[in-house]
Parts: sequence; structure tokens; C-alpha cells
Amino acid sequence: MCDYSLDFVASRPAKVGDKLVSTQFSGSITRGFAAVGEPGVAVCLLPGTELAFEKDVEYESRLHLFHQSPKIVERVAQFRRLNPNQPHSHHDALEFPGGQIVLLTRLCKGQRATMLQLPASPRATNEAAEQKHAWLVA
Repeated sequence: MCDYSLDFVASRPAKVGDKLVSTQFSGSITRGFAAVGEPGVAVCLLPGTELAFEKDVEYESRLHLFHQSPKIVERVAQFRRLNPNQPHSHHDALEFPGGQIVLLTRLCKGQRATMLQLPASPRATNEAAEQKHAWLVA
């Protein structure tokens, strides 16, 4: 999914193996991910999507004008949606294994990540359960 403020930015769904870079989109107040080589196209992630960053993740703190950007020393994260009942707030976030959650719009620009895995769809999960059940019965 892409945040509300990216409604007027070209976008496409994420694919496994995509090489992404955090960017500030032209004409938008939001940062997000674009595919390397497609700087004007937002790559929309589904909740549960897993990413691996090339380096420690840097983000802007609330007082970023007065402080150096903090870093997270974990390089794997899962995409999350926050506060879905608040229509005009940023929802797109990353959750790291240590439990820290960072809004995508706070990521420093230019950070590179690779799409590791998309979430399993409910249909795929149900089909796998049915196949397992059929195998156990047969």
C-alpha cells in the first residue's frame, strides 16, 4: 500500500527481488520506496512484506534539525500499516526484529533495500492447508 499523500504519484506493486531506494517524491510531502532506475514511481508494499537493507537504517527523529539521524543496527524489516482509522496521517511503517517501528516517511533518502518476500495471501494459505489436509487423508 502507499500512503494517502502518494495518491497523485505514479505507483506499482512491489515484486520479490525488487531493488528499492528510499526517496522523496516530487510534488509530495511523503517519502517512500522507488525501484532503482524508476525514481518517479512509488513501489507499494503489502503489510507483511519483508525487506533487507544494504546498511544500518537511518531515519529522522522528530527533532532532526537539531540532532544527527539515529540508526537502527538491524538490516531486516517487515512492512506494517499503522492507524488505519486515521485517514490523513502516515500509515506506512517498518517494524524491525527488536520491535522498533519507523514511519517510511521518516527514512533518510537514498537508503537501498531488496524485497525478500511478499506476505502469503489468505487464498494461498487456505490452499496450502487444503493440500496438507488432502495429503493427510489420502
